[in-house]
Amino acid sequence: MTTLAFDDDGVDVVYEGTEFRLERELIEEATQKSYYDVTDHEVLKIVADQPDLKGEPRRVGDILP
Repeated sequence: MTTLAFDDDGVDVVYEGTEFRLERELIEEATQKSYYDVTDHEVLKIVADQPDLKGEPRRVGDILP
């Protein structure tokens, strides 16, 4: 299971028991999009080879308060 915790500077990730951080700049570079326009599904695709994409994708801009 993969968990993502978004904040304004990036994402804290727990993937297969390993915790790490994806910085905002890295996500923007990988997706060629503004951080706030990236979806949670796109971040999961960066993290996992075959992510379990359940539900509708949500933009980071909609996730953050």
